Amino acid sequence: VHLVESGGGSVQPGGSLRLSCAASEFIYTAYCMGWFRQAPGKEREGVATIDSDGVTSYADTVKGRFTIFKDNANDTLYLQMNRMKPEDTAMYFCAASRYCYDRATDYPYWGQGTQVTVSS
Repeated sequence: VHLVESGGGSVQPGGSLRLSCAASEFIYTAYCMGWFRQAPGKEREGVATIDSDGVTSYADTVKGRFTIFKDNANDTLYLQMNRMKPEDTAMYFCAASRYCYDRATDYPYWGQGTQVTVSS
């Protein structure tokens, strides 16, 4: 299983970034996929998930600012991040599991991560 993230970078507070995660077709269509993040010295935390039926779930800290969605044409998962805050700074990871869970430890498949920095 290969999950490959891209799209990280630096942005000013209030700005936007879009992360991408390319996955094999089987994972993309049959599994729950999610975005997690980990800041230095902190545990990895869930950001958003989308299951195989397209049902989404968001952490309270990003609700209304971030959107998780899929592009079925190219088997790619996205995370659109708007109105970003310094506390969004972290390494962001794409993950997949047969079902959606809240804990990062329940996801067996992970990408390599992409760094997101929000700073003025």
